[in-house]
This record gives sequence, structure tokens and C-alpha cells, in this order.
Amino acid sequence: MLALPGNRVAVGHNSQAPAQQYHKEVSDLLMGAADGAKALIDASDRLILYIEIARLFGTLGYKRKAAFFSRQVAQLYLQQDNAYAAMSAMQVLTMTTNAYHVQSRKTMKMNHDLSKEPRAGNTDSGKVHAQSIVSLFESQWSTLQMVVLREILMSSIRAADPLSSWSAAARLLRSFYPLITPAGQSGLASSLANSADKLPTGTRCADPCLPFIRLHSFPLHPSQRDIVKRNPHKKEWWTGAGPSGPFIYTPFSKAGASGTSKQEVSWIVGEPVQVMVELANPCSFDLVVESIYLSVHSGNFDAFPVSVSLPPNTSKLVLLSGIPTKVGQISIPGCIVHCFGVITEHLFKEVDCLLLGAAQGLVLSDPFRCCGSSKFKSVNFPSISVVPPLPLLVANVVGGDGSILLYEGEIRDVLITLTNAGTMPVEEANVALLGKNQDSVISIAHSTWKSALPIKPGGEVTFAVTLRAWHLSSADLETDGGRSPANSRRIAREGINPLLDIHYAGPAASLENGDVSLPPGRRLVVPLNICVVQGMRLVRARLLSMEIPARFTETHLKPVSGKDINLLKIDPYKGSWGLRLLELELFNPTDVVFDVDVTVHLDDADVDQEVISEGDAACHKTRIDRDYSARVLIPLENFKLPVLDASFFVKESSSDEPLGSRAAAVAERNAKAELNASINNLISKIKVKWHSGRNSSGELNIKDAIQAALQASIMDILLPDPLTFSFKLAKNGTVINDDSSKDSGSVLRCKDPISAHEMTHMEVQIRNNTKEIIQMNLSISCKDVAGENCFDENSATVLWAGVLSDIHLEVPPLQELIHPFCMYFLVPGDYSLQAASVIIDATDVLRARAKAESPDEPILCRGSPFHIRVVGTA
Repeated sequence: MLALPGNRVAVGHNSQAPAQQYHKEVSDLLMGAADGAKALIDASDRLILYIEIARLFGTLGYKRKAAFFSRQVAQLYLQQDNAYAAMSAMQVLTMTTNAYHVQSRKTMKMNHDLSKEPRAGNTDSGKVHAQSIVSLFESQWSTLQMVVLREILMSSIRAADPLSSWSAAARLLRSFYPLITPAGQSGLASSLANSADKLPTGTRCADPCLPFIRLHSFPLHPSQRDIVKRNPHKKEWWTGAGPSGPFIYTPFSKAGASGTSKQEVSWIVGEPVQVMVELANPCSFDLVVESIYLSVHSGNFDAFPVSVSLPPNTSKLVLLSGIPTKVGQISIPGCIVHCFGVITEHLFKEVDCLLLGAAQGLVLSDPFRCCGSSKFKSVNFPSISVVPPLPLLVANVVGGDGSILLYEGEIRDVLITLTNAGTMPVEEANVALLGKNQDSVISIAHSTWKSALPIKPGGEVTFAVTLRAWHLSSADLETDGGRSPANSRRIAREGINPLLDIHYAGPAASLENGDVSLPPGRRLVVPLNICVVQGMRLVRARLLSMEIPARFTETHLKPVSGKDINLLKIDPYKGSWGLRLLELELFNPTDVVFDVDVTVHLDDADVDQEVISEGDAACHKTRIDRDYSARVLIPLENFKLPVLDASFFVKESSSDEPLGSRAAAVAERNAKAELNASINNLISKIKVKWHSGRNSSGELNIKDAIQAALQASIMDILLPDPLTFSFKLAKNGTVINDDSSKDSGSVLRCKDPISAHEMTHMEVQIRNNTKEIIQMNLSISCKDVAGENCFDENSATVLWAGVLSDIHLEVPPLQELIHPFCMYFLVPGDYSLQAASVIIDATDVLRARAKAESPDEPILCRGSPFHIRVVGTA
């Protein structure tokens, strides 16, 4: 036996001296005794000697030497062929696991509070000692650690302890898979399965095996993303409380004012949630996970298990779901896994520490990288709070949730159905617009959904949203030009559609103390996926000037540039006169037929102005087949301003007249503003609407094209003539209504025919459109269908009473003057009357309007022809 100098160890030269002074001396004596143990013949003596040596080394604090001799004790126990000896060996080896850092998680938790080594800086339940995880993979100890775990596995098998053998095999496989051959990995898997067969169903073990599991993300459902805190002090409680970030929503709110970096997320009682985890199988055999679900210790969460199969050396993302059951905080430290017949808990923090060690080169291998998974940044587990039940609106676009196919300019009502899929009623809601192209939403039927409040659980409301497709830009068409014809007209891009932004909330909750609590509200974003299709297009808009000679049945139509275009049939009885026309060239590139209506809004009423279509006169409706074009002509004489003001011709004064210069600048600025307003007014009055099929209709965007076409000659179009003329027909001296009550600048007609060989009383009305008195000489002419003068003394076909030429008149500013006369038609037929006057002493404004080249040039004003049909008497 070993004799120790007990007095020296206990007291020494000084009873107060620490015993550590003699540790080396005692250690040398113990090592010498161990060498002497080889001379002992009886195995029991060696066993007793090794037990005492191990005990004394442990007392002295030499943990690894104590563990070494404990293994010697275990070897002697294993030489005995009985279960009790094997059980003793297993117990002795278990005591050595702390020294070799291969202890069970159960032992680690028991010693956690007593350990003085630094811990991982976290507070979540189930967090582990980061240093122990790294130490587990220290390369210089890996071989010895594997030997220790194998010895524990062998002893537990011989001791018929299936749970201990399963634990040892799990630790060996999970910790040292990179150093184990594929055959050895398969052998350990078989050992795990054999041990599990001997265990009762549902057995739990503190030590996890495979797979490796790490937290990937929180793929929150949209209903969880858009929970909005209600501000009780604002009627619009959602303002200033919405999610922040560059996207429509962000899953986490910002950190609170307390300075913590912990992210926060809210879950709702009774609504399913999801957590995405990544599983890795770095071994060479197929791994079947019978079930895996989230581990929740707070008792207010029901987790749903799923099964997963992992081929060798692969990883997989898995969505784990569950339902919160009670209000409060939720802690999810990891997952519960049923694999190899035993249930274990896998902690996220263990794998985080393992991956941290792999990144620092302190461990053998990264199980996820060796399975082909990309490098992944560690995800911080948020602070999860469960809120009371809330209403849940689900939006549905009637007719399908795909893209709403609209032609350019098409107007259509889209029906949106909101269904309350929650367990609480919707008592208040607000619908607004977000995103781009918000002007494409013409109206929202707010009264419809407001009248349906409150929306009870399971209830729904359907309301209309009126949409108008926007105009495709040239860049869109050029980008799409290289595609096939079938797809070239369907242009839809993400991020360009408007969105319905709906905030809604349920009733207030009553607390136990009588106070009222406002549960959070919700936000629902409904994208209006509009796919704008290239429809009928305005190819060109340009200004035309038309001169109609009275003797010709055909006329040339000339653009302002002077180039002739094709001939149009014109009524020869309209007389000689000039006209400005707006030409719109339309093209149909689609596979459908379009019916086009051109309307002009005049005098607060929609009228179908006489619009000339190519080949037809007075045709305001045009049908355009696929891949065909058509041109429509719109007279512009009805768009003139009511007053010819001198401010339109104001030019800058010389620099030596500062006061006059300022006055001129103000006048010019006002004139330009009025002119721009008139231009916009003119453009807004012209509407080109189309119809296709039963339900497809819209309006063509012509604003920019018309503005560009009229820019050069807008003054000639908008500025009125100084004098305008109109004829009135009277019977028995009383004026009757006819089409000539207002000179619109186009051909005017008498509604009813008049009889020949009867005295016809008529009058001409002259209006001064300026702010100055105009003196003039008025003349009235009459021509027949051939354009001949009917008042010719040698061959007169019309007799008259009154003065019809060289009539000197003076018209006050913005006033009208009437000149009466009588006519006696000798021959039935078609006639046209026309009034003209020469202005005496024309002012600069009148000369500027007439674009006179010299001050002596006479200024002539001529009215539009007035058509009369004369019939014979019986």
C-alpha cells in the first residue's frame, strides 16, 4: 500500500501554510506508486490502488491526472465479465467527462451554477456554455475525447443501459463526425437505433444527436407584418405608427428608447405563425427526422410537428409553425427533435457557438458549409409578445387575383372583396392610396364599405374601384419592341402599380380594473396589379389650313408646313372661306376592333361637332380594324377667345422706361397666363373615346400631342377676329331662330327653306370683339351654286331692298350692331350670303391681329357663308 507523509501534508513546518506547497511532492509520490502498481499480481489490489490514486489526484486538483487513473480503474472493471462491473466502469468513466470536455448536457446544467468559467452573454433559457462547445472540438484532444466516448459507449452497452449508450453514441457522432469514416458513422447510427429499440416510446435524452439546426429567419405572414399600434390621441390612429423601412412593411419594429438592440415582434392569439430553420446532415447516411417542432417553455404556444428526410451531406430549410394560445411573452430556445427513436432538444445557441468556433478556426468543421449551405449570418432571436385576438381582413379581387388587363386609357370598375377571417369584428377602417400611378385610380366607393361596418367574423363587403390605364411611354414600347408579336403588347412591370392601403381595427378591450385598452390595429396592402396593354394609339396630331374655293367641288387640305395631302369632298355651296382643322391620325395595333367617338365640349354641353373622317363628311364615329389607321379632322373655329385684347400683343418696352417696362411685363405675364389657360381649356374640351366589345371602353390620351401640334399657331386659333358676322331670317318683320345666331367660323345654314317670289326680311348682326370703337364699311354679297354674283345688274337672280354695299357703320366696344335688309329670290336654288367689311383707321392691335405688313394695308374682315335653300311656289 501507499504510505504518505501525512504530517507534512496536513501541517508541515507551519500549520497555516497552504497545502498546495506540497502538491508537487505528493504528485511525485503518487506517480511512483502508480509505477509500483505494475508489480502487483492481484487485479483487485491494482484496482484499489488506482482508485486511491485517482481520488487523491482529484483532491489535489489535478483533474486530468485523476481522470487518467479513473480510466485505468474502468479498464480493470471492464476486464470482469459481469454487468455490475460494466456498470461500475460506466459510472467511473462518466466522472471523467468533465475533465475531457465530453460531458453530457445534463451534467453541464447541473454544474452550470458552480462553474467559474465565463459564460455566453445571453439570458435566454436553454443557453449553453460557449467555451465548453469550443473546447469540445479542440484538435489536440479530439482523439482522446473520441476514445473516452467510445469507452463509455462500450461500458454502457455491456451494462445494458440503452439510454447511456444512446447518449454516448449521440455525443460521439455529433461532435466528431469529421474524424469518423463513413463506415464508422453508419455503425454509430446502428448503435443509436439498437439502443432506441430497447427504450420505451417517447424517451427523452439531454444530449442531441443529428441533425444540426440553426435559426434561419422569421418569414412572417402578412397578417403579422402589419400590426400597427393605435394612438388613442389621434383620430387617424395609424399615422406615425406604421412600419418603417424601405419596403412596404418591415417584420420588426425599431428598438425602444431603452437602448436595447432586441428586436420586437408581435403574434396574435389564435393565428398561426412560422419560424424557418435550417437542418444539416453532414454524415454519409440518410437521416430521417420523425418529427421536429419548436421548443416553447412559456406554456402559451402549441407547436405543430413535421417530418423531414435529409440525404447524406445535405441541408434543408424547414418551416416550423404553431399557434399562440395566451397573451404574454414567448421564448423559443430551440427545437424538439424525434430522431433515432429518442426525443431531444436542440438549442439554437449551441449551433451559434459552434459556427462561431468554426469561423475562428477553433473547431473541426462547419456542418452547414460542408453540406453546401452558404455562409449565413447569425440571427438574433427577437422578443416575441402575444397580443389579444384581432380582426383579420383578407382581400380578393373579384374575377381573379392576377393582373388586371387594360388597354391604354381604358376605364373599368374593379370589385374588391374584403372578408373578415378573424375572430373579432372590424369596427373602423380607412382606405387610402400608395405607390406609383395613383392618378390611375379615379374613384373608390368609400360609402359602400363604410356602410358595411362593423364587419363581423366571417362577414364580407364588396366595393368598386374605378381604374384608368395610364399611357405607355416610348421607353416601354422600345424595351418591348424585340419581343414576339403575341407578347409585345402586354407590358407589365413590378413597382409601377397603385396600392390600396387599408388600416382597420376591432373593438376596445376592457381590463379587470375597469380601464379601457386599445388593442393594436392592422394594415392591409392590396396591390392593384394593372397590366397596361398597348391599345389604339395616336400616331400624329397636326394643324391643317383649308381654303375652299366656291367654284371647285374638291379642295386641297394643306398642313401649316405647306405640303399637300389627299383630297376631300367638300360641299360646293358653302362658298369660299378658310378653316383651321386639327388632324388626328389613329392606329390600331391590337387584335380587336375599336369604335372611336370624337366629342367637343362647347357652351357647357357635350356636342358632336362636325368632325370629318377620311373619305366621309360630317362623320363623328369611326371604326378602326386591327392593324389599320384612320384620320379624323376637328374644326378649331369654335375655340376662339371672346375678346381680342391688346395685352396679347404687348412687347417689352425699351430699357430707359422702367415703369412702363414693369407694367408691360405684368401685362405680358397676365396675357401668357390667360393664353395658357385657354390652351388647356381648348385641349380639355376635345375628347377621343373608344369602345371595344361589350365592356371595354376608355379615353385616348391626346393632351401632349395636341399641345405640340398647336404650339406654333395657337395665337391664330385662339384669338378672335375683330369683327364677327351672323345672319338672321325674319318673317313679317319678326326675327326667327336659325343656325346663324352666332358666327362660329364655319358654314352656317338656315334651318327651313324659304320661298321664291316672296319678300324675305333679313338682318346681319355685326359684333365688335375688341375694347375699342371700330369704324367700317360693310358690304353684303350673295352667290349662287356656281359662285356667280346674284346682284349683278345685267343678270340678277335676286332683288333686294335696303343698302348692301359701302355701309358706313360704327360699332361700340364689345357691342353688337344690326343692319336690316330684304331679299326677293327670283329663281329657286341654293344661295350663300356673306358679309365683309373694311376697317377704317385700324389700330395697331387690329393690324397686329391681321399681320399687316404696312400701315397703309387695308384690314378686311369677312364672315362665314350663310347657306339658304330657296324653293319654288306651287
